Amino acid sequence: MATDGSGEITVLLERFQGGDAEAREELAARVYEELRKLAARYMRRERPGHTLQTTALVNEAYIRLIDHKQANWRNRAHFFAVAARIMRRILVDHARKRIAGKRGGGVEPLALDEALVFHESRSEELLALDEALERLAAQDERASRVIELRFFAGLSNEEAAEALNISPTTAKRDWQYGRAWLKAELAPTKQDEPG
Repeated sequence: MATDGSGEITVLLERFQGGDAEAREELAARVYEELRKLAARYMRRERPGHTLQTTALVNEAYIRLIDHKQANWRNRAHFFAVAARIMRRILVDHARKRIAGKRGGGVEPLALDEALVFHESRSEELLALDEALERLAAQDERASRVIELRFFAGLSNEEAAEALNISPTTAKRDWQYGRAWLKAELAPTKQDEPG
């Protein structure tokens, strides 16, 4: 995520939270392109004609962000961190609806670098990744948040550290730990391998 104008976005967020109607319009204009890039990162390898399009993902996420009654946006990094979490929830909800009624089993392991690819045939894989992230959060909430911010929101190590109010060194350590934990968690077990 670009940091150009991050101070301006923070000011707009503060004005918006203060009830400034003009700030809402300015904020939409300033963050829409970054939200679109974030959504495109989720959808980048989708086939044409997918039922969930990038624009729909951006619009749904933006509506949820702006209508979020308890929002207390500290800064740009915090705003985009919440945006990433909302987009992840939208995609997971979409995947759950897609496979509703299907029985589990046969879920192929999902590499972490493939997690942003949402393809309808990979709905179960997305759910497996989401469940693994939830298990990581139960074990180490901060590492889970760092993974979400860096991987899903595309924030830099420094931006993730700022959003979580931790040092960049701690964020880097959590990133390394979380990635290793997820890799082990998502790796196929001996019983899953054909044999």
